Amino acid sequence: GWNALAIRGLADASRLLDRADFADAAVRALEFLYTHHWRDGRLLATSRDGQARLPAYLDDHALLIDALLTLCTVRFDARWLAFATQLADALLERFEDTQHGGFFFTAHDHEALIHRSRSFHDDATPSGNAIAALALQRLGWLLGETRYLIAAERTLRAAWPTLADAPLGQVHMATALEEHLEPHEFIVLRGEAAELETWRRELQRVWRPRVSVLAVPTDAAGLPAALATKPPRGAIVAYRCMGSHCEAPEESLPALLQRLDEAG
Repeated sequence: GWNALAIRGLADASRLLDRADFADAAVRALEFLYTHHWRDGRLLATSRDGQARLPAYLDDHALLIDALLTLCTVRFDARWLAFATQLADALLERFEDTQHGGFFFTAHDHEALIHRSRSFHDDATPSGNAIAALALQRLGWLLGETRYLIAAERTLRAAWPTLADAPLGQVHMATALEEHLEPHEFIVLRGEAAELETWRRELQRVWRPRVSVLAVPTDAAGLPAALATKPPRGAIVAYRCMGSHCEAPEESLPALLQRLDEAG
C-alpha cells in the first residue's frame, strides 16, 4: 500500500511537472510489485530480498488499483488495466461485506481474529474503503463493468451514517461520494504514438484532477472491450466520456481544449 501511494504520487508529479523520470520510477516500482508481490492471483503484503510473504490487506489492494489507474494517465499499458481488473476482482471475492456493504480490512480466508474491522474513516493514510469506492467507480465507468459500480455504491451507502455525522474524518469517502454524483471524466486518445504524446501533454498542461487522459496507441494489443470499441480514425481522435455518457469523437485538439475550458 505504501509503495502504491508512492507510485500514485510519482505519476501525478510526472503529469503535472512533465517529468518523465518520475514516471520511470513509478513503472519500476510497479514492475517490482507485479513480479514479486502478485502470486497465483493473490497479492502479498511485504517482501525482503525479493521474497514476498503475508496476505495483503484491503488498503494494499485499493491503493494499488488507484495507482495503476493514475499511472495509465502518463504511461498507458494494457497490462496495468488488466492487473487493476484482477485486483478489483480479488477485492470483491475476498474482502467485500456482501451483507452490509463495504470491505473488511482482512480477507475472508485470513486467520481468525477477535474483531474483523471494516472502517470508513481516514487515518494516517486514506481509508481503504474510500479508496476502494473511488477506484472501483473509475474502473467501472472506464470499462463499463457494473459489478464494480454496484460494489462502490454499496460501500458509500454503508459509510453514509458516519459520513453524515463526521465528514471531516472521511474526506476521501466524501470525494468518492462526489464522484458517484458527478462521475469522473475520461478522455481516451487513439492514434500514432508521437501525435498522441503531443495531445496528452496539451490536455494535461492544466491540472484537472477530475479528468483522466488515456493515450492509447493505434497498435495497442490486449485492450479491454470498452477501449477496443473506441477505434483509431484519421491522424488522432479523442473520445470524451463522463459516466456512461460519451460525446461525439473529436479530431481537433483546439476544439477539445476549448470544450474542457468551458466545462471548467
